[in-house]
Amino acid sequence: MDPVRKTAYLALVVAVFQVIASHGAHAGQLERLRVDSLGTVLLLVGPVAILATRRFPITSLAATLVATCVFMALGYPYGPVFLSPVILLFKTLAEGRRKVAWIASAITAAYFLVYSTWLVDRPAAGAWHVLAIVAVMLLILAAGEVARFRREGRAEHARVAEEESRRQASEERLTMAQELHDVLAHNISLIHVQASTALHLLDDDPSQARPALTTIKAASKEVLGELRSVLNVLRDGAPRSPTAGLDRVGELIERSGMDVSLRQVGSRPLPSQVERAAYRIVQESLTNAARHAPGAKVNVRLEYLPAELVITVDDTGPTTPAVLSEEGSGNGIPGMRERASALGGTLVAGPTGTGFQVEARLPLPEETE
Repeated sequence: MDPVRKTAYLALVVAVFQVIASHGAHAGQLERLRVDSLGTVLLLVGPVAILATRRFPITSLAATLVATCVFMALGYPYGPVFLSPVILLFKTLAEGRRKVAWIASAITAAYFLVYSTWLVDRPAAGAWHVLAIVAVMLLILAAGEVARFRREGRAEHARVAEEESRRQASEERLTMAQELHDVLAHNISLIHVQASTALHLLDDDPSQARPALTTIKAASKEVLGELRSVLNVLRDGAPRSPTAGLDRVGELIERSGMDVSLRQVGSRPLPSQVERAAYRIVQESLTNAARHAPGAKVNVRLEYLPAELVITVDDTGPTTPAVLSEEGSGNGIPGMRERASALGGTLVAGPTGTGFQVEARLPLPEETE
């Protein structure tokens, strides 16, 4: 229900109850005055204050307490008139205005004690009467403190949930950026290498340029497909993680345009984040081999151990002069190392003999039967 409408219903119920019940209370308090027009106006101050409490919380509380004290001082019946002050004291404390609520409660309790002890014709003396008034006020304040604590707890929970949602969204954006970088870097580097090779061979041996152009066609089609896959996470209802995995390594090797052999030792299901990281590490390693070791033979080894996945990519070194003049962005190996580190693994890359080797070790969870 809308909060404004809910407050209006509450004010209406309180107004009807206080007016009708106060007339009935006179039957048991014949020594008190019957509720007349002035008494009715004083009884309606509290409900009106409930309506205004959202905009004027302190003023509404003060007006209600003053009207209640005046109602008592004029000799009208006890009982129903206390409903509005109880509600407003509770709301004031529950909404976090602790100092105002406690001060107002202390002043009101002091007035009740003074009034009931010295200002009425038949004073209600005795410690039990004093304790009863104090106990009622403390009960109201305790209930308000509990409500305030729960309200603040819900607000804190909502704040933490919102921060966690923002953090997850930020991590997803970073993941998407990294995926886009890897997809573009690999495929555009491959296109660049093959285009340079085709241009180099076009005049001397045009027939040898056909495989390079075929690779360019396949790589350009692949990059468009992978871009759609990564960007689909922005659409409602789309998968929340990119689809690259080790089941597509064979396709990756076929598109590379290089002499690549793949060996797989063992097999087991892998977590999606490990699948994605392993695929990107192989992809980036092939990109580096195509860029820096044209004509090399590349070996890819995937070894599934009980506690880790070992990925090894090595090449035999360039057999033909490099056709690229660019050195690249220099982010390939650091990017692979970041992927491995994010999963608690390690990655070592460096020269080996005449070639280059990348070895990544990604930890795996224990297998459950």
